Parts: sequence; structure tokens; C-alpha cells
Amino acid sequence: MTANDGAAASIIAEGRAVLGIELGSTRIKACLVPADDPATVLAVGSHAWENRFEDRLWTYALEDVWAGIRDAYAALVADVRGRYGVDVESLAAIGVSAMMHGYLAFDADGELLTPFRTWRNTNTEQAASTLSDLFGVNIPLRWSIAHLYQAVLDDEPHVRDVRFVTTLAGYVHEKLTGRKVLGVGDASGMFPIDAATRDYDRVLLERFDRLVGGRAFGSPVSELLPAVLVAGEAAGELTTQGAALLDPTGSLRAGIPLCPPEGDAGTGMVATCSVAPRTGNVSAGTSIFAMVVLERPLARVHHELDVVTTPAGDAVAMVHCNNGASELAAWAGLFESFVAATGARLGPDEVFEVLFRAALEGEPDAGGLLAYNHLAGEPIVGFAEGRPLFVRTPDSRFTLANVMRAHLYGVFGTLALGMRVLEEEGAVIDRMFAHGGVFRTAGVAQRFLAGALGAPVAVGETASEGGAWGIAVLAAFLSADPGLDLDAYLRERVFAAASVDTVDPDPEDVAGFAAYLDRYRAGLAVEAAAVAAL
Repeated sequence: MTANDGAAASIIAEGRAVLGIELGSTRIKACLVPADDPATVLAVGSHAWENRFEDRLWTYALEDVWAGIRDAYAALVADVRGRYGVDVESLAAIGVSAMMHGYLAFDADGELLTPFRTWRNTNTEQAASTLSDLFGVNIPLRWSIAHLYQAVLDDEPHVRDVRFVTTLAGYVHEKLTGRKVLGVGDASGMFPIDAATRDYDRVLLERFDRLVGGRAFGSPVSELLPAVLVAGEAAGELTTQGAALLDPTGSLRAGIPLCPPEGDAGTGMVATCSVAPRTGNVSAGTSIFAMVVLERPLARVHHELDVVTTPAGDAVAMVHCNNGASELAAWAGLFESFVAATGARLGPDEVFEVLFRAALEGEPDAGGLLAYNHLAGEPIVGFAEGRPLFVRTPDSRFTLANVMRAHLYGVFGTLALGMRVLEEEGAVIDRMFAHGGVFRTAGVAQRFLAGALGAPVAVGETASEGGAWGIAVLAAFLSADPGLDLDAYLRERVFAAASVDTVDPDPEDVAGFAAYLDRYRAGLAVEAAAVAAL
């Protein structure tokens, strides 16, 4: 054991470490950091899972939520034992994060009334449109209030019994602590937030109540939503029952403080030090979204942009696309299968490395090829369902390099359409920070994203840890100096010595992606035809 390992072992054994858990679209991750040095990752654990498409709705079973959390936590504990030879018995703090939005509705006894409806569902078009007009604020299809109102419009029998609606992070947090609360960033994806109060907009709450009238739950919508907290506020303690849910072995003690539960957008902002105006980040996984902290309110309502907040409550313009890197991963899996069929062996990471490096040799506009990654519906471009497509014309240059560049461009295609709208609003971005597995191969996706956005793109050492690390940092922020706001805490205590690689946009990539995006926009008619015909 090295001196550093000895110090880490003491931190963990003495309960001075902080745990972050994030439930992402395909992985549940656990991350352990020192409370007084959250830039250092001590141990990690993870669990793979997938959503299900049942009764034409995307969902996860709640038993899978807890099986995955326990497995990820057990993997972290095993990592701690293997590295440091100690057990995890107590912690300085815990944070829980998860995919934002969606619909988890419970009755007065805490029983789930209908299967969890995730952010990925697009069946809420009527509700979202009505609420957007009523509120004068863009309410995307994935927002919790759109799901709730759509259930009202559809006269779903369960609506009369609804007594609590929350997000996935809010649900897990409530089970661990007994408290029905939510971080302001996650709450801002449930219902619009008033920038002055950093709480739900009271005027809009009243408008919703008048709209619903006596058709639904019989109580104000404000009583159905979790209480809103900002970063740094206490959000409860781990109960005995919560400790048993997290660690059935009984080793973990109750009484550990928790920070406000946050959404993956908020933890992405924290993980990329992007909580101040003129900063932004792109998070790429099953979905892909960009967040830009605003200097001033948007001049107009745009269906491509929704306004959420940082974990501290500052306004953020969000471009959220339901489809990210899943189709790219599927193609990589196809090539991996081909390699295996030849009798050779390459692991998934090696396959991605080869394919990504090949993309660098592609033509700036991907040789006339087009890739649509729409496995699910994509509201920004008006599709209720997805049909992944690869399209070429007879004179396109069909090479491996161009194919892979087209697929990487395709990951950023719909996002770029939304970001063009934000540009028209006059939003200024000094730097975009990117994180997610697609950026692990240095200098490829990062470079193409810089070309797509026409702005410098930074990737840091923490990119692969993502939101689990981000929520661990927010948990550590509970014990920070009260004089430090979240931005100062991140800059001075977390990222001061961080190694960050920044890539400026290459003019050829900018021009090439612009040409690709023009074809991409025109080719959406092909995607629409596929949705209609298949």
C-alpha cells in the first residue's frame, strides 16, 4: 500500500468520504471522493441496465432501479476493499442523481400508480402544446408536468389517486431519507421555476390549477410536487430503511446527510465547471443535450429550447435531444461482430478507437453520407417515433472513414439544429465543456463537436466519470465554506488544478459540418417517410 493509498484508506475508514450515485440511461454509477478533496476519485462501481419499450412507452421497472443501485454500490465497496483493504461503514455525505423529467406518480400510501414513464416518451404532444401556450414558456414533451396533464387529458383512471409526482432522483432520495424534496435543477424539468424565488412559478401553478379544475386530483398541483432546494442546502439523512436499501449487508450506517437530489443535466454542469454565465456543456450518452448558462432571459419562446436551471438556480437554456450515441454504438457493435467472425479479437474500446481514428480521415462533409440516430422520437425535429437511417446517394463517397464521420456527425446533428436557434438569440459561449463516453477517444468527437458548434470544446480528466462524480461534488459542497457560492467552489476547490484539453474549431470542419447539416435538414423528409411507412 502506497502512502496515498494509506491516506485514502484512512479517509474511507473514518467516514470522511462522499458517495455519489447517478442513474443514467444505460449505466448506474457510484463514485467515492474525499469530502475535502472532491477532485480526487477514490473508487467507482457500476451496473448496466436498459430501458424497456412496453405498451408503446419507455420505462424502467422500480425493482431494476434498486437491484442496479445495490449492484453498483456493491461494486464500489469491492473496489474499495481491493484497493485499500477497508470497508465502507459511514460517509460524510451522499448525493443521488438521475435522468431528468419523466413521470413517477404515487398514491397516498406511496404506491406507484402507473409504470415509470421516462423522459424518452413522446406521447405528451397535446399536453405540452397546451401548457406552452398557457404558460408562455416552452414545455417540452418530456417534462413531468406534460406527462401529468396528458394523463388528465386521456382520462387515465389513476389520475384521481395521484398524491405525489416526482423524478427518478427524487424517488430514490425519498426512499433513502423519507423526504420529498428535489434540487432546483431537477425540479426545473418538472415545472417552470421563478428565477427570483428559485422555486416553482406561483403564477403558473395557479394557471395549471384553473386549467385542470375539478377534473383531476382535487388538490393544488403545488401539493403534488417535491419541495425545491438549492445546492448546499441540507436535504435529509439516510434512514435505517434507506441504508438497508443501499447496502443489504448492513455495513453502512444510518444518519449520513444527503444533498438535494439532482438531474443529470445539473450534475453535468457541475462535472464540467459550467454553472456561470457564458459557460456551457454538452453531455452525450443515450440522449445528448447542451446547456448554456444565460446572461439574460430569452427574447422569445422556442420549441427547440427549454429553460431549466443550474443546481444553484440560475437560468440555463437547454437543447435536449432524445437520441445520442446509441446508434453509433450499435454500428460499432456490428464491426466488433465482424472482427470476431474473422477469428480476431478486439474489445469494444479497441473497436471504438479504430473506428474513431478512421473518422479523422474522412472528408469534412462526410463524403455526402447521412446518418440519423433516431431510435426514439425526436421532438426538436417533430418526430413522435424514431427510425434510425443511413442514407447515401449514388455519387456519395462510401468509405469507412466517411461512414464513421457521418455517424459521429449524426450524434450532433439534431443538437446543432437547436444550437443554431440559440445563436440567433444572441447567446454568447466562451467555451463548451463536453463529457460522456463518446469523448473518451481523445481528439475525435471533441474536434467534430467544435466544428459543429463553431466554438472551443474542452474535455477534462473527469469526463468519463460524468454525473456520478458531479453529484458527489454537490454532496461535498454541503460542508463547504458558506462564503463560497457554487461557481467559486468549483473553480477554487475542485477544478483549480484540473487538466483540461481544449480544441478550437477547425475552419474545414466548420464548413464541412455546415454542409452536412444542410443535407441533414433536407433529409429529415426521408426520416419522416420512414416513420410513416415502417
